[in-house]
Amino acid sequence: MILGIGMSRGRRHGMAFGLGCALGCLSHTLLATLGVSALIAASRVGFAVLRTCGGVYLIWLGIQAMRTIRGGGQSGVRPASGAADGTLRQLFVRGLAANSINPKVVLFFLSFLPQFVIAGRGRLNWQTAQLGLLFTAQAALLFGLLGYFSGVIGQWMQRYPRAGVWLDRGAGCIFIALGARLIFSH
Repeated sequence: MILGIGMSRGRRHGMAFGLGCALGCLSHTLLATLGVSALIAASRVGFAVLRTCGGVYLIWLGIQAMRTIRGGGQSGVRPASGAADGTLRQLFVRGLAANSINPKVVLFFLSFLPQFVIAGRGRLNWQTAQLGLLFTAQAALLFGLLGYFSGVIGQWMQRYPRAGVWLDRGAGCIFIALGARLIFSH
């Protein structure tokens, strides 16, 4: 998603969305630290609700990507309604929400972080928090770089706007498929 937004809207927008995604990891860090992630994973109902919310959000993003218009010679995803939902702040919040409700990230934190927690050192919650913060910091760096360099591809798309339309449609189909898979997977 970061790559797509950076390509379609430019470097700053890709970086804003990427930073939102990275900081969305803080919610999972907090949940893992407090043990709530384990509770959600143990609760079929809780995980099903989280999975469904994440799937519905991906489907909504896919529909938005497919309902694009291009104007002003600028390549980029634009809602068909013409609403200005592409501000840096809005994209940051979208990235934050997308990662915060992503059940796969919850599972990642549940399966990945505990491997590096050393019980003999004590303070397991503090170790988990430190690992989550470190993961968030590296994600901010990597996602920021991805958003930044995707602008080069976006500049190419400005010269070939029809390619951007097809990329938006393709991305929309992928988001819808991933959302449906997330909702209907067991």
